[in-house]
Amino acid sequence: MKRAFKLEGLACANCAAKIERDIKALDGVASAFVNFATARLTIEAEDAKFDEIAKKACEIVKRYEPNVALKRA
Repeated sequence: MKRAFKLEGLACANCAAKIERDIKALDGVASAFVNFATARLTIEAEDAKFDEIAKKACEIVKRYEPNVALKRA
């Protein structure tokens, strides 16, 4: 399954790279990409684990950028 999310309020390119790195490391994630210019996160992961992965991705975003809202694109 592949889904895109909007990272509303993303202001740090370094944080975007850290978010991408940590999401890629999650179990079940095939790929993850953060486009800093468009503030868009794309995750491709196993269907059965996607809800759990999305929850963990939100936690990762909040760890690096507490004021960023993660919304389905």
